[in-house]
Amino acid sequence: MSFARDLEEAAREEIERACTLGWKELSKLTPWGDTFEGFTPSGEAVAFERSYLWETEPGGDIRVEVSVYQPHAFEEGVRLTRSIARDGAA
Repeated sequence: MSFARDLEEAAREEIERACTLGWKELSKLTPWGDTFEGFTPSGEAVAFERSYLWETEPGGDIRVEVSVYQPHAFEEGVRLTRSIARDGAA
């Protein structure tokens, strides 16, 4: 597997985890973000960033952002976003 594909897979896995909580639970801690070290599926050391932000206004839809990158190469990483709708529709 190429390193780019490995980063993409790590980002997909992380955004799935990031979206396991529903709007009601996430609204209590939005806005929030964290950066932590971890490993890609093939074992490469990388940084993970996860953020929960209001899409447009507080109390509305929540924007979930995930970035996975090598600490020395943020711009070469993978960034995925997803929205969690307030009304429960995704």
